[in-house]
Amino acid sequence: MASSGEKKAPTLDFNALVLSFGSSVIVHLGEAPDPTTGQKREQPELAMAQQSIDLLAMLQEKTQGNLTAEEGRFLQNMLFDLRMLFVEVSQRQGAPAPEKKR
Repeated sequence: MASSGEKKAPTLDFNALVLSFGSSVIVHLGEAPDPTTGQKREQPELAMAQQSIDLLAMLQEKTQGNLTAEEGRFLQNMLFDLRMLFVEVSQRQGAPAPEKKR
C-alpha cells in the first residue's frame, strides 16, 4: 500500500499512450521544454516530429474498429492538432511540409 507521501502512478491506458506520442511531437517541434533538459529546442526536429505523427497514424490504422468511441475521437483529435502544429512550425522555419507517403 502506498504511503500518503508517495505519488500514485498515472493510469496506463490507450489515451496515455497517445498522449505520450503527442507530447514527444510537441517537444520535437520546440513548442514545449524537453523533460530531460528543461529547455526548449532552439531548432525543431521536424523529421523526428513527423516520425512520431506517422507512428500515431499507423496506430490509428491498425486499431481501427478496436477502439472505444472516446479512444477513437481522442486519437483523431490528437492527430489533427499535431498535424496542424507541424505545418505551422514548418512554415515558420521556411521548410516545405513533407508530402504524405502513399
